[in-house]
Amino acid sequence: MNGLIDRSIETGRLTLVPLRASHAEEMAAVLSDPDLYVFIGGEPPTETALRARYERLAAGSPDPGVAWGNWVIRLKDEGCLTGTVQATVSGDTAEIAWVVGTPWQRRGIAREAASAMKDRLLTLGVRTVIAHIHPGHTASAAVAGGIGLAPTDRWQDGEVRWEGLPVRKPF
Repeated sequence: MNGLIDRSIETGRLTLVPLRASHAEEMAAVLSDPDLYVFIGGEPPTETALRARYERLAAGSPDPGVAWGNWVIRLKDEGCLTGTVQATVSGDTAEIAWVVGTPWQRRGIAREAASAMKDRLLTLGVRTVIAHIHPGHTASAAVAGGIGLAPTDRWQDGEVRWEGLPVRKPF
């Protein structure tokens, strides 16, 4: 499965590029706004911390039954990175997440990237997609709903579990 997860994904406006440590410098700037962490906690990472994290993620899951997919989002027209999407795949279930830097929000980038990632996961045999979203994070809830996920009555660490088998939607 990792071979297909490690490939780029193209949409009309975006290229999802497999995450590498070399993305840390640009991504540290993308993720530098403290407002990005209001719902997810934490604070903007330093380039050094991000590089170390990206090295671990790019190496893949140490569990042979789990595959990690991590991509940076490149906006083709502007030629810059705008955020990340990620998936943790176990069996036929994927837990996904996304973050888009503040300057690029409200442009449909997160939904387009999450949808493209979800479509790739479906080709790999994923049957259930899950996201955990803070109940006050209306933007992330809109992304989840936009790719076919629905909130459940299940909670984890103060976040609502969204779940579904999204329908493919071309861009």
